[in-house]
Amino acid sequence: MEGRADLHMHTIHSDGTCSTEELIRRAQQAGLTSISITDHDTVNAVGEALLLGGEYGVRVIPGVELSSSHNGYDVHILGYFVDHTNPVLLDYLSFCKTARVRRAERIVEKLNGLHIPLRLEAVLEQAGPGSVGRAHIAHALFEEGLTGSYDEAFYRYIGNGKPAYETTDSIDPKEAIELIAAAGGLSFIAHPGTMIDEAALRNLIRSGVDGIETVHPSHSQRLTEHYRGIAGEYFLLESGGSDFHGSRKGVPEVLGKFTIPTAHIDGMCRRLA
Repeated sequence: MEGRADLHMHTIHSDGTCSTEELIRRAQQAGLTSISITDHDTVNAVGEALLLGGEYGVRVIPGVELSSSHNGYDVHILGYFVDHTNPVLLDYLSFCKTARVRRAERIVEKLNGLHIPLRLEAVLEQAGPGSVGRAHIAHALFEEGLTGSYDEAFYRYIGNGKPAYETTDSIDPKEAIELIAAAGGLSFIAHPGTMIDEAALRNLIRSGVDGIETVHPSHSQRLTEHYRGIAGEYFLLESGGSDFHGSRKGVPEVLGKFTIPTAHIDGMCRRLA
């Protein structure tokens, strides 16, 4: 029987709530046979995941989700089969860690300007050793009693276009694609339905991306079929997954529910070969 794969997951090394081992164990329990941990702008979980995958009988594809900016908006590029020891990639990710802290500082300053007394220290405590992101800010706002929920932080303050939103100091998508290629990997546009319009998507395709994430919790079945059509039109590969960050009270469980056939991974391997 063909297995099921989830190629979009996060750990405590970025903005997830699960350790690497907990995530792999839960993936196994959900019936997944292949996964990729695609933490934001870090590969710190990959080495451990490759070892643990063997223990749990789950195939682990080395991955990363790189932040980039296009026309003032965030565009995320997923990288699969990257060499997580590649020095050029690691140098860039070291820069990203500093840039993410700077972004958090700017967001906190904007929030303070809106008379929301969030402390940067509270955000960094949420991030711990991970790559700090807006999820940590949302958690801090909720934990400090400054919002009524995690989601409220995004739709009132820090989501795209909201008053405390700040872009990351990041490269453009074409540079992210080139960086992934230099590390021996394949690049995919993450959840295009949430980030970019059709014209921008086609421009990114012309920049040399290898594939599109067609399956994602934010994509309706109609959108999934639409992006599959675009992938076929441009001879692109397909990816997909749950974008799992950990379970939260009141939020439906997504692990094991947004998957792709492992045949798509075979296609990636053929492209690499």
